[in-house]
Amino acid sequence: MNWFWFLVIGAIAGWLAGVLTQGRGFGLLGDMAVGIVGALVGGFVFTLLGLQWFGALGALITATVGAVLLLGVLRLTCRRCPT
Repeated sequence: MNWFWFLVIGAIAGWLAGVLTQGRGFGLLGDMAVGIVGALVGGFVFTLLGLQWFGALGALITATVGAVLLLGVLRLTCRRCPT
């Protein structure tokens, strides 16, 4: 996957995670960061569970699930975070 699609999927996943968790969002760059880190978290969690999805839709689902997990952990640990 080239860098452009990696950033697009990260931005969409970060935005979706914000919508799913009733957050205010972080703007385009913040959503991209949440989505990209979420992709790493989701890939790690899915690998531990033995799940592997392919293609753009699989990457989007993995990144979104990871971003939702990331936002959940941030909300539990950081009281002043803008999430």
